[in-house]
Amino acid sequence: MSTGPSRRELLQLIGLTAGGAAMYQAMTSLGYAAESGYKGRIRLEGDPKGASVLVLGAGLAGLAAALELRQAGYKVTVLEFNNRAGGRNWSLRGGDSYTELGGATQKCEFDAGLYLNPGPWRIPYHHNGLLDYCRRLGVTLEPFQQLNHNAYLHSAKAFGGQPRRIREIKTDFQGHTSELLAKVVQKGQLDELVTKEDREVLLESLRWWGVLDRNYAYKAGLITSEFRGYERDPGGGLGAEPVAGEVIGLSDILQSRLWRGLSSFAAYEFQTTMFQPVGGMGRIGEAFTREVGDLITYNARVTRIAQGEKSVTVTYQDTTAPGATHQVSADWCVCTIPLSILSQIDVQVGDPMLAAIAAVPYASSVKIGLQFKRRFWEEDEQIFGGISYTDLPIRQISYPSNDFNTTGKGVLLGCYTWNGANSYELTSMSPQQRIERALDCGMQIHPQYRREFETGISVAWHRSPFTLGCAGDWTEDARRQHYDNLCQIDGRIVLAGEHASYIPAWQEGAILSALDAIGRLHKRVVQG
Repeated sequence: MSTGPSRRELLQLIGLTAGGAAMYQAMTSLGYAAESGYKGRIRLEGDPKGASVLVLGAGLAGLAAALELRQAGYKVTVLEFNNRAGGRNWSLRGGDSYTELGGATQKCEFDAGLYLNPGPWRIPYHHNGLLDYCRRLGVTLEPFQQLNHNAYLHSAKAFGGQPRRIREIKTDFQGHTSELLAKVVQKGQLDELVTKEDREVLLESLRWWGVLDRNYAYKAGLITSEFRGYERDPGGGLGAEPVAGEVIGLSDILQSRLWRGLSSFAAYEFQTTMFQPVGGMGRIGEAFTREVGDLITYNARVTRIAQGEKSVTVTYQDTTAPGATHQVSADWCVCTIPLSILSQIDVQVGDPMLAAIAAVPYASSVKIGLQFKRRFWEEDEQIFGGISYTDLPIRQISYPSNDFNTTGKGVLLGCYTWNGANSYELTSMSPQQRIERALDCGMQIHPQYRREFETGISVAWHRSPFTLGCAGDWTEDARRQHYDNLCQIDGRIVLAGEHASYIPAWQEGAILSALDAIGRLHKRVVQG
C-alpha cells in the first residue's frame, strides 16, 4: 500500500518543479524553516531589582539567555548536564572522548586541526541573530560550500552504480526540459496562457537557460560542454582541442531519480552564502563560555523542577558523584532542556505546557567523520567543498570547505542521515559498525576510501544522553495544538530552545527563542 511521498520528498519535488522560493514557503508552513525574526540586539531596559534566574542547559539558547540576563543585572546560575557548554553546538577533535547510551565510548583520534561537527555544521547568511553573536564574540567565519557542481549525484540503481557530476545532471535536465517546453510553445499549445510577445521572449529564455541550438534542440556540443563539462578539457599546445561531453538522455535522468538531488541546494536555507566557524562549529559555544563560563555548574543532571508563588527550586545530581543530590533556587527559570529529556523530568507546570512538552518527538540523525591520509577528493577528482548525494544509507558525503589545495590529511563527513530508515538502522549499530558501513558505501562513490582511510568517529543522536534525538520534529497538528502553550510563561518558568521556534534544528531558532523568552520574562519582572 502506497503512503505517498514523505514531507521531505514532497519539499524536494516542490523545490525542483517550482523553485527554491516555493520550497521555502512550503517548509515554513510545515514548520521546517522560517525567515529569521532577529531585529537587532535585545534591550532589557528597566531595573530587575536584584532578581535571580536559573538557566537550565548551556546550549546556545541557555548561553544567550545567560549572557543577556547578566548584562541586564540579573543574578544568573546555569546548570549543564555535560562537562562542557555548547550543547549540540559541538566539534569533536583529536583527544576528545564521547560515550553514548549503551556505554560505547569513542576516543577521537583525528590529527591536530581536523574535526567533526556532530550537530550543526553550517550557517545560512540570513540567520542574523547567530551571525551577530559571532561578531560580538569574535568568532571568525569562513564560507561553507553547500553546492559544488563538480560533486556527485549517485544511485546504486542507475548508470551501473557510477556517480555522475551534479553539473552533468543539472545541465542535461534543464536542457531536455527546455527543449520539450520550447516544442510546446512552438506548436501554439500555450497560446491561451502566453501572449504573442511573451511567447517570443519565452522561447528566447528557454534557448538561453537550456543551452538549446537555433532549432531549439538540446544536443551535445562545445557550447553545451561550456555548462555541463567536456569529455576532454581545452588544453595548450598540440592536441589541445577540447572534446565535447556526451549528453545524458532525458529518460535516463528521469529513471535514475538523480534529479531529486538538484533541490538540495535550492531551498532558501541552503542558498549561498553559507558560513562555518574557522576551526569547527564548537568555536561558537566556546566563545559564549568565555563570557559566562563562571556562571555554569557542569555535570548537573536535573531531576526535578518545582515552583511556588515566589521562586523556582531545581533538584539535580552531580554525574561525577552518583547519588549526590543538590538543590538551587531562584526567582525565575529559563529552561532550555530538550523536550525529549524534559518529558522525563518531574516539572511543576500546568497541564497545557505538560501536554506540549510530551507532544514533540525528536528527529533521528547520524553523522560519521572519516579521516583520510590525503585529500584524494581534491587531488584525484577536483572536488573542493560541497556535498555529494546518494541513495545509499549514508545519504550524503560532505567535503571540507577549508584548507583547499593543501597536502596532508583531511576529514570527510562520510554520512549524514536525517530521520527515515537509514537513521534508525545506523543508530542500532555499534560506533565501529557505523564506520564500516560508511566505508563500504563510500567506496561505491570513491574507490580510494579503504586504501586512504585512517580513523573515524560516529554520533547517533538518539543515543546521545543529553538530547535523546537530534531536534524537535513538529507535526502540523502538534504545532497547531501545542506550540503557543509550550512558549507561554508558566508561573515562573519559561521554555526556550530550537524546539520553541519556527526554525527547528537550526541554531538561529534556539537563539531567537531565548531572546523572546527572556524579553517577556524581563517585562514581567520590571512591571512587578
